[in-house]
Amino acid sequence: EVQLVESGGGLAPPGGSLRLSCVGSGFSFRDEVMTWVRQAPGQGLEWVSNIRSGGDVTDYANSVKGRFTISRDNAQNTLYLQLNSLKTVDTAMYYCVKGTAITGPRGQGTQVTVSS
Repeated sequence: EVQLVESGGGLAPPGGSLRLSCVGSGFSFRDEVMTWVRQAPGQGLEWVSNIRSGGDVTDYANSVKGRFTISRDNAQNTLYLQLNSLKTVDTAMYYCVKGTAITGPRGQGTQVTVSS
């Protein structure tokens, strides 16, 4: 059974930083593209970033490019998302997703709230 557990969300001021983590189990983590998506209140799922299985190729939504950094540690089955220069529009529930489809298997999410 695929399990994904996100953590690291919280309250941050505009301009602040957070680091999200996602631990995967029940599948071969090192062989999968992994994706971060987010969902703001009343909105649909938004693709944020993904990373190839080896960690050598990454891609970002224009809205987060230059501010967020995706990475992974395959030895620890862990996916990360470093969030810097946070903006109020970044407020959302953040999910890690197995694979490339934003509707793929995901965890319960971790809430990021950006507010002064």
